[in-house]
Formats: sequence, structure tokens, C-alpha cells
Amino acid sequence: MISAGDFRNGVTIEFEGSLYQIIEFQHVKPGKGAAFVRCKIKNIKTGGVVERTFRPTEKVPKAHIDRKDMQYLYSDGELFHFMDVNTYDQIAVNADAVGDNLKFVKENEMVKVISHEGTVFDIEAPLSVELQIVETEPGFKGDTAQGATKPAIVETGAKVMVPLFIEQGEVIRIDTRTGEYTGRA
Repeated sequence: MISAGDFRNGVTIEFEGSLYQIIEFQHVKPGKGAAFVRCKIKNIKTGGVVERTFRPTEKVPKAHIDRKDMQYLYSDGELFHFMDVNTYDQIAVNADAVGDNLKFVKENEMVKVISHEGTVFDIEAPLSVELQIVETEPGFKGDTAQGATKPAIVETGAKVMVPLFIEQGEVIRIDTRTGEYTGRA
């Protein structure tokens, strides 16, 4: 249990049957009345952000989130398979928990598997990945009317906007948080 007076950014709590992470908090001491803690909390599973107030003495259960480095093995369509490289234990995760988080991750790459009480609810890809372009149109000199970028498909099947000078077969670096091209590898 953690009291509202001890809230800090990044702390994960169980509140109203869901897991929330504290994004922002503020201790408020009005001139009249009792002090309170105003918080912005983010639902970890849905991503929704709500604002709540707590009395400083109010206690809520602190949630324990496990982040484990695992190797992404393969996908069989509906399940994604991961392996712990230390113990060689394998787990299968439903596509709902993975979402679009693996669209830039190749097989045998390391990812962070995030779980609560043994239930996996999120996958964190590496911040930056290097992927080869398998399909793109040739860029024409002087064709800069549309921001000088063109669509390209990388080896994982994801679509990325790249500069005109990038050719098919090149290896590029992509920021997985934004899905944007950051440079050649």
C-alpha cells in the first residue's frame, strides 16, 4: 500500500480495478479546507488518461510490474512466441496484447515483455532498429513537391516514409516510437 502523500511520477498503482501509472502529481494546500493530491493517471492497458484527487492519507495498493528482456521468436498468426534467454522458458502472447508494437521487430530480436501477476499486457520494442528496404519506388531528381519523401516497405512488412535518395536493398535506421526514418545504417 502507498499513501497519496508518497505519490511520485512513474509509480504504478491499482485503482478502481485497473492498473494506472502516475504521470503527474501535485500537492495542493488550499487556504481553506484540507490539503489534497491532484494526479493525472494513465490506464496502462487502455492508454486513457484521467485526473483524480486523493486525500494525502488515502492509501491505494501499489502494483508490481515485471519487465523482462525476452527474445522474439516467431508469430504463427494469432500468437507471438517469446523466449527467456537465461532459462529458455517460452511464452505465447495473444495478438491483442502485442498490438502494433512488433511491426518493426525482426525474429530473434530482444524486446521487453511487460506483465502484471503473470499476465502479459504490453511489449516494448527497442528504441531504434535497423531494417532492410524490400520495396520502394525510384526517386526522381527534382521531384520535391511532396516533401521529398516516398513510401518504402521494410523487411518486417511495415511501411515507412523515406527520403528520395534511399534505394531498394539499403539498410535504414527507424525510431520505433514514432515509426520515422532516422538515417542510414
